[in-house]
Amino acid sequence: MKLGIVGTGMIVQDLMQIRSTLKVEKLAIFGRNPEQVEQLAKTHHIHETFSDYKAMLASDIDTVYIALPNHLHFSFAQQAFAADKHVILEKPITSNYSEFQQLRRLAKAKKKILIEAVTLHYLPAYQQLKQKLAELGEIKIVSLNYSQYSSRYDRFKAGEILPAFDPQKSGGALMDLNVYNLHFAVGLFGKPIGCVYAANIERNIDTSGILLLNYPTFQAVCIAAKDCSAPVILSIQGNKGCITVPMPASVMTTFELIANNGQRQSFEFEKQHRMFYEFQRFAEIIDQQDFAFVEEMLDISEIVCKLTEQARKQQGIHFAGE
Repeated sequence: MKLGIVGTGMIVQDLMQIRSTLKVEKLAIFGRNPEQVEQLAKTHHIHETFSDYKAMLASDIDTVYIALPNHLHFSFAQQAFAADKHVILEKPITSNYSEFQQLRRLAKAKKKILIEAVTLHYLPAYQQLKQKLAELGEIKIVSLNYSQYSSRYDRFKAGEILPAFDPQKSGGALMDLNVYNLHFAVGLFGKPIGCVYAANIERNIDTSGILLLNYPTFQAVCIAAKDCSAPVILSIQGNKGCITVPMPASVMTTFELIANNGQRQSFEFEKQHRMFYEFQRFAEIIDQQDFAFVEEMLDISEIVCKLTEQARKQQGIHFAGE
């Protein structure tokens, strides 16, 4: 994989923590601030830098990783496909379902890979949890809470609108945090038959909210907050026992299975950086042209994308162009 990173924000800084493990023949980076780009390149041994996106797309990279504010995902991915590049899009994959449909069709027409970067799907703990679900019997209740007081919330309250809270930039708690809960649930249980969203709205954006997913035989509640905080706990309850995860799904390294008779099983996995496993897998997908796996993951992304759009519409949250 010859990878071009698009963006210089916090998520890219995170990715650079695993720079030495990236399975890439070449690494390039694009950013609007030449000094910042050059500093990143020097610090992390990035082979080539660009301050012009079209110039990056004209280079010999074969894949772009788009880590920009949510509202820019669609247009930058469109340009990448036009230049015959594979596309890894940071979550959420697009702002709405129409954009997702267009990108999926475009990727198929171009015979290129499109995949959403959602860390949890590649974590060993999540994979093991899938294998243990049957021990819970019939699933009855799923409760997923990702509440994290945003470092930007005080500035938002003071009147400064940053991308994380800007409806014009596809922000909000649903798109930033609850999307992880949705991927967790959909990855395990598939498509629900319906959803209901109740949110706390400030300046036309959800700063926190509760999304109820209705499945044929059980209910799942997905809670996310950027305006308050609480211990993050995920739980899956069945008629034979429960599974608890004491951390966000995006970084999970452990979980516990508690049977109705009190017997406990604890599972712990190596504490690698949260992006390590997904980028190991992305390199394999690109190098092996594993379109079958990509389609499986896009099916999950499609369900999640539809759910976030339905939820937003219920609360009157509209993004740019809608």
